[in-house]
Amino acid sequence: MPPFTVRRLRPGDEAALAQVAADETDFTEEDPSPPLSAEEARAYLADPHVWHWHADDEYGQPVGFLMAYVHRRRHRSGSGQTACDVMFEEIGVRESWRRAGVGRALVAALHRQMQAEGLRDVWVAADNEGAQAFYAACGYEVDELQGVILSREV
Repeated sequence: MPPFTVRRLRPGDEAALAQVAADETDFTEEDPSPPLSAEEARAYLADPHVWHWHADDEYGQPVGFLMAYVHRRRHRSGSGQTACDVMFEEIGVRESWRRAGVGRALVAALHRQMQAEGLRDVWVAADNEGAQAFYAACGYEVDELQGVILSREV
């Protein structure tokens, strides 16, 4: 498998977001997502609470992505910890690049950023056995205190 590099997206990388949206099925096996407008993509990438990484192949084409949010809590979770944590929202790897270390490299980039920011707590929702196995292999554990995630459209 050719090499890949992992980089955090910044303003100016709006086209990379659009490409992943267009190729959504190859990354996540879900239907393609409508891309953000140029203005929305710039705002997304400029938001310091949005962390978005791409793994790019040797030609600069995305082969994987990871997106997480940093959010504030109303209290600290332990002594010396910040009042922020990270919600690991989404990860996707092109089907032809799976089992080549791309997902683990993206998760490692998230963890390095957390360490650099002094953040210790990260959450991820795993909606299938494959995802649960991947996260467990990356050191995540089921948190028995957390309930099932419910949603509602308003």
